[in-house]
Amino acid sequence: VHLVESGGGLVQPGGSLRLSCAASGLTVDDDVIGWFRQAPGKEREGVSCIDRSSDGDTYHADSVKGRFTISRDNAKNTVYLQMNRLKPEDTAVYYCATACSLSQRYYRTSRESWGQGTQVTVSS
Repeated sequence: VHLVESGGGLVQPGGSLRLSCAASGLTVDDDVIGWFRQAPGKEREGVSCIDRSSDGDTYHADSVKGRFTISRDNAKNTVYLQMNRLKPEDTAVYYCATACSLSQRYYRTSRESWGQGTQVTVSS
């Protein structure tokens, strides 16, 4: 299993970015995919998750609810994180994984896979 994130960068407060998580070795609509982030000096935290297509539910941390949207393109085997109205506190390295760690949804296994991360910096 191989996950590759892309789409990070520098954006001004209030701006938008769309992160991509391209998967190989698995089918994204058959697995739980989550986005996590880790800011300097802080622990990694769950941001958003999308369930298998059979369930289709999405989940978001309270800190991003209403601003971030997670979605999936099965044809491209890719999961996206659309981030709008970005704030400086959203600055972090963002990772996708075959895992989810939110208050509403928890999915962790011994076989989970992680991408290498993509940097998001929100600054004027």
